[in-house]
Amino acid sequence: MNILQICNKVPFPPKDGGCIAMNNLTQGLTDEGHIVKVLSVNTLKHFIDIQKLPPDYRSKTNIEAVFIDTEIKIADAFLNLFTNRSYNIERFYSKVFENKLVAILKSERFDIVQLEGLYVSMYVDIIRKYSRAKIVLRAHNIEYEIWERAALLAKNPIKRAYLNLLTKRLKHYEISALHTFDAVASITKKDEKHYKDAGFVKAIETFPFGIDLKKSFENNSNNEEFPSIFHIGAMDWQPNIEGVNWFLNNVWGKLHLKHPDLKFYLAGRNMSAELKQLKMPNVIINGEVENAGEFIQSKGIMIVPLLSGGGMRVKIIEGMALGKTIVTTSIGAEGIDYENNINCIQADDADEFAEAVSKCISDKKFYNEIGKNAKILALKQYNNADICKRLIKFYKSL
Repeated sequence: MNILQICNKVPFPPKDGGCIAMNNLTQGLTDEGHIVKVLSVNTLKHFIDIQKLPPDYRSKTNIEAVFIDTEIKIADAFLNLFTNRSYNIERFYSKVFENKLVAILKSERFDIVQLEGLYVSMYVDIIRKYSRAKIVLRAHNIEYEIWERAALLAKNPIKRAYLNLLTKRLKHYEISALHTFDAVASITKKDEKHYKDAGFVKAIETFPFGIDLKKSFENNSNNEEFPSIFHIGAMDWQPNIEGVNWFLNNVWGKLHLKHPDLKFYLAGRNMSAELKQLKMPNVIINGEVENAGEFIQSKGIMIVPLLSGGGMRVKIIEGMALGKTIVTTSIGAEGIDYENNINCIQADDADEFAEAVSKCISDKKFYNEIGKNAKILALKQYNNADICKRLIKFYKSL
């Protein structure tokens, strides 16, 4: 099949969850012999010079990227208040990007146009005009739900009111836009059910984030620092920032009191100056690490203390594949087919979180069993090759 993959940010290098999810699918589909062309928005926040990408990746994907300034502008945000449009979506529209899309659609015939997320969905009408390809939304999450959760956490009443307005408009757009797609490939079963409940009656199926089993997922326990805990994730993503701050302010003190020698390692790109300068006992700020897999394998208990966000946490699946024992919230584990205290540990308040980590420290057998079961789950349920084969079968049925 010939597939045009339209991305809301350049998916390579795969350094954060969204990029990893997009790139793994690209690689999986091309490995199966299908042609995938990547057209991406290039934003200031995630800017990539595509000419500096590896030649084999550029050749394989024929990637093109168009810069769109998606930064929030106070004047634009203010004027948007007097409309009924979603400012979240508006920021991703560009006439230059539209022209590039038209040129591609005129020059090549595609079987499928795969939209990676809602933020590139405003180009559906243009795709319809210039192509007979089936248009599929690959839904990474329910977008308005992320903003809804952010509004609930906002303490400033003015900010909360504004976030509620953004949520309301985004929800209206998201539900309305659903009916413009030929099919939806959701990443979680929960999201699939949500779309069906919202009235989507066309083809829909769940295709979770997949891992490449050709890579090494052997956990080298000889190099593992136990006990230790760690978090790794993009630290310019608001849910990660909120979650880490909550952990440091509400959980870490309890753990340090009970386990004074325990160390907490914090890794991730775009770490704020405040976190880089953080002075807390036994908290080590690693910042961006060169090899995420090696970092994960070198540490003990993985924590994912998310209080907001949506979709599936890519880093949890990768951690599971590396045999890590993970303590996370119900929001963090959302969309993952886990069993609490079997292959993942769920903890939703500070006391539960501290107790879960303490149990892993004091009971090494329990800790090892959770990690072993996590790896079995990841390799069974999230094999990228199997997921891509199912996706192509789904596409052919359209």
